Amino acid sequence: MNRILFVAVAVLMAFSSCQSSKVNITGRFVGLDANMVYLEQSTPLEQAIIDSVKLDENGGFKLQIADVAQTPSLYYVSYNNERIPLLIAGGDNISLSSAGNVLRNYEVEGSTESQLLQQFTRKYIEGAMAMNDIISKISASEMSLEQRTELAKEYTRIKHETQRFQLGFIIENKSNIAAVYALHQRLPNESRLFNGNSDIVYYRTVAESLEESYPESPYLPVLRSQIARMDAQINLLSQVTESDFPEIDMPDMFGKRHQLSSLTGKVILLQFWSAEVGNSNVLNADLKEVYEKYREQGFEIYQVAIDTEKALWINAVQEQKLPWISVCDLLGKASPVIGSYNVQKLPANYLIDRKGNIVSKDLDGDKLDSEIKKLI
Repeated sequence: MNRILFVAVAVLMAFSSCQSSKVNITGRFVGLDANMVYLEQSTPLEQAIIDSVKLDENGGFKLQIADVAQTPSLYYVSYNNERIPLLIAGGDNISLSSAGNVLRNYEVEGSTESQLLQQFTRKYIEGAMAMNDIISKISASEMSLEQRTELAKEYTRIKHETQRFQLGFIIENKSNIAAVYALHQRLPNESRLFNGNSDIVYYRTVAESLEESYPESPYLPVLRSQIARMDAQINLLSQVTESDFPEIDMPDMFGKRHQLSSLTGKVILLQFWSAEVGNSNVLNADLKEVYEKYREQGFEIYQVAIDTEKALWINAVQEQKLPWISVCDLLGKASPVIGSYNVQKLPANYLIDRKGNIVSKDLDGDKLDSEIKKLI
């Protein structure tokens, strides 16, 4: 009897140790001058630094967290102003190491979800940094239109390659919390995951998988709420599509007014942008290629600037030699067109067919070219 009791207690103790709520994080950072490591907890509602420690003489450190849930949740280890994302569950014993650039070089062990984040972060950061480098080159130096166009092509190539990697990672790891993290990462000057309305497919896929793998995850209610908002936006767009597009009547830089409805009978790209945003050169360089390709076949761009500084807007139009209709009411975010077209971010666009129906929104790259070609 005592032997049976001893075995039962041993089993319970082993089970309890597996369900430990404590987490140990040990590591070593070398190659940089910073000497403090910070631990930040990130919840769906807030982010807060919960611990900090100074590196020892060999660059080593140790952090410990108590009362950690068994469902993985997001934390960051910050060093030298760079944040390593970790998905931590109670009982994890995690080791971190890095030499030099933290996000590009760090290694993690002891957490499957955190190792998945490392795989994602390394590739994704490379793409984002390459895009930022191109934006800096275009913004900071004088160059010919041909040089700008080549840089714009390279920017688009890197963006699409990085987006394909991101979407592939999400689908391949849809049952992991790491997919939730990947869902919410955005490339420079991008506010959507991939292509506007179609993004909801990826959110649904992850939510449905997590309901089976992590039904108690605090990220599930957040995903459901986001999906509900996306559904509402799609329904709003479908209501707009059933009727004629809202009229726009604005002046160009010479004061001449242009009505959007005057272009009825053509395939129209209604584009919202801002000269104040640093990616306007890249955006308009891409549009120029599409415009030159289809303008003789009945395609037109009606571009609305959401700006308040007239000189800045006019300078951008002239410097970039924009060949299409470019208008602005100088009201910025107070412009009524923002409400009429439910513009949530910049840039944004609507594709209008020859009959005046809005058929797509927020297209770019190959997808934009393909949809215009269909309508032409």
